[in-house]
Amino acid sequence: MTNTMTRTTTSHPASPRRDWRRFARHYIEMFIGMFALGALQSFAGLDIDHREQPELGYLIMAVNMSIGMIAIMRYRGHGWASTLEMCGAMFAPIVPLYPMLWLGVIDAGGLMMATHIAMFPLMLAVMVRRLDEFTRCH
Repeated sequence: MTNTMTRTTTSHPASPRRDWRRFARHYIEMFIGMFALGALQSFAGLDIDHREQPELGYLIMAVNMSIGMIAIMRYRGHGWASTLEMCGAMFAPIVPLYPMLWLGVIDAGGLMMATHIAMFPLMLAVMVRRLDEFTRCH
């Protein structure tokens, strides 16, 4: 008597394949887009000295970074909600840091350093929050 084994397959709900290279590429592309307008502004001689006008200097930098980020994210097919959340990550650090600047707790250099340190994990948080969008394979 032969005992034959039959192989059964269970059907699992289709799970989206994650492409972590896409996630990393997006994170890198955002930095390229963010700094492109700032470099262009510097090349044109339209810099604002952040030591003399730290609030204005940071706001212009955040706008430049947001415009570059919008261009790359929309080009890559991201929706407006995630794009605007990512831009919000550029402006969120000023909420606690401007009062610290005005009270003399930090100076202009400290403001720029702290905002840059804060925006990278904030951007990463937006990407993790929308993990399916940022890792979806096309």
